[in-house]
Amino acid sequence: MILIVDDKKENLFSLKTLLQLNLYEVDTAMSGEEALKKILKTEYELIILDVQMPGMDGYEVAENITGYSKSKDIPILFLSAVNIDKRFVTKGYNSGGVDYVTKPFDPDLLLLKIKTFARLYRQTKELNDIKLNLEKKVEERTAELKALNEELEVSNAELQQYAFIASHDLQEPLRKIITFSQIVKERFIVGNNDAVQYLNRIVTSSERMRSLINDLLNYSKLSVSPKFVVTPLNSIVQDVINDLELAIREKNARLIVKQLPSIEVIPDQMRQVFQNIISNALKFSKQDEQPQIEIWSEPATPESDDGLVAEDNHYCRIFISDNGIGFNEQYLDKIFTMFQRLHGKAEYEGTGIGLSIVKKIVEKHQGSVTAKSIEGEGATFVITLPVKQVAKNVSV
Repeated sequence: MILIVDDKKENLFSLKTLLQLNLYEVDTAMSGEEALKKILKTEYELIILDVQMPGMDGYEVAENITGYSKSKDIPILFLSAVNIDKRFVTKGYNSGGVDYVTKPFDPDLLLLKIKTFARLYRQTKELNDIKLNLEKKVEERTAELKALNEELEVSNAELQQYAFIASHDLQEPLRKIITFSQIVKERFIVGNNDAVQYLNRIVTSSERMRSLINDLLNYSKLSVSPKFVVTPLNSIVQDVINDLELAIREKNARLIVKQLPSIEVIPDQMRQVFQNIISNALKFSKQDEQPQIEIWSEPATPESDDGLVAEDNHYCRIFISDNGIGFNEQYLDKIFTMFQRLHGKAEYEGTGIGLSIVKKIVEKHQGSVTAKSIEGEGATFVITLPVKQVAKNVSV
């Protein structure tokens, strides 16, 4: 609907008739006060406002209209036969008008302006309605995500509690199975090879179960959020080497560790990353060749193929290379999936969780991990990590 404001009935009649003949819905007011009252009750898509009126003139009316939050976006078209000087036109624009038409006017040109401004108002209103709906949906979605996040935190806490309970309740029976099986084997069935073989299978299966429980517990602990600390990676690697000293000695392995950077990490989790990868390198070594494991690093560059090098953060790439049995790269994704194994249990021990833990830890550090390998020629794991952790952007 269009509102025409003019203190002269003949002007209202002629302009109203022109608009109605062109299928516009029209309302009228004969003073600024009457116009303002109508604007409070009715929504208009355009206001045609006479400048010269007794009492409140057109400029004052326009200033009041644009001052209302409800009507501030309604386009105002000034119409005047008296105040046609440039300073009056300027005043019209300054008071909130979108156009200033002087009389006598061209009816076709005026209708074109009216059509344009009315259409723009409708489009603007539709866009504002869409914006409000989107903002409402975003608020609703944000509230939903907040509620889900709170539920997830509760679930994580319950999972942690369950994990510790499971650690005791599941480990204790296994410990007794292994212990008493060893006692039975050593004290009561000496010389019975079949019985010894069966008990050995019981012990081996129990040990595998214990390893599986430990790995699952380690995986579940990754849901907590400890603090990141600037840590020299060489000290972490050295701790891992000390922990794996016996396995390294048994394999007669040679480790070459070059200078690594100090970066922001969760030390315990990063220690697990190196331990799992180095343990794998020892486990999947060749029987007829001395295992050799080399660890080095280099700065990541925009040309790196990991897609994580950002202008606002520096990354480093850590390489852990071995000369073991390697794997076919067509199974690259499979090796980082939980419980996935490329080799049978009879050939190599393991639960199939180690590298999935590595992947989860690295991603928690906002990094990436991949590997390169040729069967029979060893493998190289490539870990890309930010030197400094930055806050993640949250999408709704």
